[in-house]
Order: sequence, then structure tokens, then C-alpha cells
Amino acid sequence: MTRKITLRLVTAVSLAAIAPAVAARPIVYDNPPSKALYTYHDDSFTVRVRAPGGKWQDLYEYRVMVDLDNPQPASMVTFGMDGPVEVAVQKNNGDVRRVEIRPGSKGVQARLEGNIAYFTLARPANLSVEFDGDRLHNLHLFANPVEPPLPDRADPNLVYFGPGIHELPEGQTKFPIGSNKTVYVAGGAIVKGQIDISNASNVRLIGHGILEGGKEGISVLYSRDVTIDGPVVLNPQHYTVMCGQSSGLTIRNLKTFSAGSWTDGLDMMSCSDVTIDDVFLRTSDDAIAIYADRWDYHGDARNYRVTNSTLWADVAHPINIGLHGSKDEPRVIENLTFRNIDILGHDEDDRNYQGAMAITDGDNNLVRNILFEDIRIDSIEEGMLFNFRVVFNEKYSLAPGCGIENVTVRNARFKGGIVNPAVVAGYAADRAVHNVTIEDFRVGATPLGASDVEVGAFVKDFRLRP
Repeated sequence: MTRKITLRLVTAVSLAAIAPAVAARPIVYDNPPSKALYTYHDDSFTVRVRAPGGKWQDLYEYRVMVDLDNPQPASMVTFGMDGPVEVAVQKNNGDVRRVEIRPGSKGVQARLEGNIAYFTLARPANLSVEFDGDRLHNLHLFANPVEPPLPDRADPNLVYFGPGIHELPEGQTKFPIGSNKTVYVAGGAIVKGQIDISNASNVRLIGHGILEGGKEGISVLYSRDVTIDGPVVLNPQHYTVMCGQSSGLTIRNLKTFSAGSWTDGLDMMSCSDVTIDDVFLRTSDDAIAIYADRWDYHGDARNYRVTNSTLWADVAHPINIGLHGSKDEPRVIENLTFRNIDILGHDEDDRNYQGAMAITDGDNNLVRNILFEDIRIDSIEEGMLFNFRVVFNEKYSLAPGCGIENVTVRNARFKGGIVNPAVVAGYAADRAVHNVTIEDFRVGATPLGASDVEVGAFVKDFRLRP
């Protein structure tokens, strides 16, 4: 049933009603309650899972919206696994000629029998299953590790959302979370409203349930030592995670979809010491954006490690760094590493905002010490591979950037296609780009060449190495 509850009642009522979960192989989460069963359902696919050679179990197929240019319904399933799992995906409409599972780096190959694709997962993975090249009406399959153990149910610092739908009381727009809390959103739970972590420390938001609605999916503001591990965020009105002037943030195995204007994935403003690992972000604006000052959040941004993740920007940048800062006090954005990243899509009509990897340096920011390593770009509908520029953006900036220093792109691959040349450019002699190295970047089987990159004015020490 649908529950309208305060946080205090969530803690008191849910803990008394929920028994500890028992791991199975695979772990199938509860469907939405019967009252909402058809509200969330998508009938494009029928998906079943089983332990190898075991009995097939049905999964619930959720409808999700993708692509701001022309919002489309796609599908999603989510489940857990503590050992190998066999999967059967049946496409319910139309003839089927081929199937592809992305990212290809996961090494998952399907066997097609009629309109059913069969494959085996040896380990948890976040995947896109695509029939006949249809990337707008695809199935997103999220195979999670076993959920973390439920803490002591008598702990007053535990906030538990069990299977079912949880709604805020009328007139309330956020679930506020204070210091030292563990918020557990179990598989099969749907929490309708924004999770707000403000002026707090030592907070964990864990579990494989769903967060739906809210202006932001999750906000982390003026906080430190926050961990987000496991949830799915469905179509937030604005950002999936909005982080302002915070430090010590870890985001792991988060999945999201968005199909509205300004619906970025992870936006970090004046945040430092951030770890992002194994996320799957399909967004209709920037998937990951890292800035200095913006709105009420002020300060430098440093020490980011983004690894083992899948980024899919139906519109705008998969990765965007540096646009926002301070017109009065120069800021530094530094020490950012992106490693083992799959970019499944990039589409941007405006050349000023193109770049699967973008450093758009404005507002007196100095951006330095950036590494992109082991990057695989599957598809660019319209855009470019990278765009490293010091700019004055009249629409968004208050001043040009101070400069870009020490950028390396190493071991990058693009499957191929027609794209605009990549761009590297400074703004002025004292707002220049220094020391950019592109090493082992291939388009198909061909090394990236000098004709593939436009090197503008005020660039020193640009190197393109096979």
C-alpha cells in the first residue's frame, strides 16, 4: 500500500514490520503494490532471471523516460545477485534481427533465439540491452551486488524504507536527514520526494530501492563524510545529486534517468574529496559537472576520482568541468581523475557546448591536473571528442577563466563516426592553456591525427602522441 509518513514514523513503523532480508541467487525485489502496479510498468519487454539451470523468476519492468529532444519511454529492471545469473530478455513487439549489450567493455554476449536474448552474468553489472540498434526504447538492466546488511533495527539513527511506496505528508517537499543517520532504501521501495542532507556529517544513504520525484533526487549541502550507495533515481525535476560546498562524498552504484530541461546527473559546486565509482547515468543534460562557486556555494574544488562508470548524455556533456566560479575571487579546480569510463552517448547541437570530455573554463577558475584514462566512447550523434577551452560564456559566465594546465588523455577509444574536430584553445596570453597531452587515442583502428584537433590561440605545449 501507499504510505504517507514523517521520517519519525518511517523509522518507528518500518523497523517493526520488516524482517531481515535473506540472500538468494538471484535476488528478486518486490513489485510495486497492486494499487500502483500499472503506474510504473512498461510492457515492451518480459525479463526473467535464474540461477544457472534453475527456475526462471519474473522481474518487474519499470517505465523510464529518456532523451530531452523527444522524450521516449524506455524500460528498466533491477535485481540483486550473489553468484552467476542467467537472464532472458523477451522483446514483446516487432521482429528481432540482432541484439547488442552495452557497454561492450563488460564482455556480455547474448544468444538470440527468436525474440528472446539469453545471456549469463558472472558478476553485478549495469547494462543497456538494445534490439536492432534501438537506443531510445531499450532495456536498462541493473544487476546489483547483495544489499548491505541492515543495521540494528533498534538503532534510532536508522531510517528504513521497506518495500512499497513511501510519500511525504502533504505540503512537505523533502525528507531531511541529519548527522550520523543511515538511510536504507531497500530493493522494492519507492520513495517519492527529495532526500535532503544539509549541514550534516557521517550520513549513509544505501540500498537498491528507487527515489522518485523531488526537485533534486538527492541534495548534499554544506555537509561532509556522506556515502550514497546503490539507489536508482527516476526522472528528478532538476539534478540527480546536487552537491554544494561539501567534502568527503562517496557515490557508488547509483543509477539515474532524466528527460527534462536542466536535468543533470551529478553536479558538484565547490566540493572536494569526492569518489564516484560504478555509476550509470543517463541524462538529458550534463552527466557529471564539476564547478567552483555557484549560487550559494563557494570555494575551490579538488581531489576527485571517477572510476568504472557508464555515462550517457542524450543531451549535452557526459563530463563538463569548470564553467562556474567567482567573478571576485579566483578559484582552483584541480586533481581530477576519470578512469575506466564508458561513454554510451553524446549529443549537443550547439558547438559551444560540445565535447564528450569538456573543460569549459570560465569565471576566473584555474583548472589543472586533469587525467582522462581508459576512456571508451561508443556513440556521438552530434558533438566532438574533447573540448578544452578557456572561455567567456556570455550566457552563464561573469568573467573568462584563468587558464587550463596539465591535462592528459591516455588510452582513449572512439568506435568511429562523423564528429566535429576536437578543440583546444585559450582566451588570452594570461588566460592560456598549458601542457595538454593526448596519448594513444584511436578512432576505430586509426590513431587520432593532427587534422582531428583544432588547436587555437594561446595554447602552449600541446602534444599528440600515438
